[in-house]
Amino acid sequence: MAPKKAFMIFLDENISNQNLKKHMVAVSAIMQGLARRLGEDEETWELTGLLHDIDYEKVDGNMDRHGLVSAEMLEGKLPENCLRAIKAHNERTGVNAENMLDKALIAADAVSGLIVAAALVMPNRRLSEVKVSTLKKKSKDKSFARNVERNRINICEEIGLDFEEFLEIALESLQGISDQLGL
Repeated sequence: MAPKKAFMIFLDENISNQNLKKHMVAVSAIMQGLARRLGEDEETWELTGLLHDIDYEKVDGNMDRHGLVSAEMLEGKLPENCLRAIKAHNERTGVNAENMLDKALIAADAVSGLIVAAALVMPNRRLSEVKVSTLKKKSKDKSFARNVERNRINICEEIGLDFEEFLEIALESLQGISDQLGL
């Protein structure tokens, strides 16, 4: 695998939308935090999170291809288990989430949206203002961050984490890169 710096250049070459880049960086940080907690390879999980949406602008709204094109773009650059997780994070590819990496990516992808949305409604729009209790409350409010699929966040239980612990890991991971996210 190439070093993270090379993958950041690859990301910049393929993604122009700054908010999408921030999302990918956020998912990457959550995945690294999850790997650390679960005793998995941090670099592998981090890069899987970083590159999971690398094809988003290329598929131009054709969500049936999203994830499949990413895997094609990353063939030979990431291990097969990473490519599989990237395909599995979009249920429309027909690739089912079967292992911890697959399931962690799905949950991390979804929870990143909930956490960012929560930060944006804080008085100073900062991640440092967000608490796990806030996230638990906001997750129950279906009108808050409507596009966040709560059932995808709940997949955290399939990797051995209860909901509150998962939120704690994800929030701490994003708070650690708050400057990168501008939050």
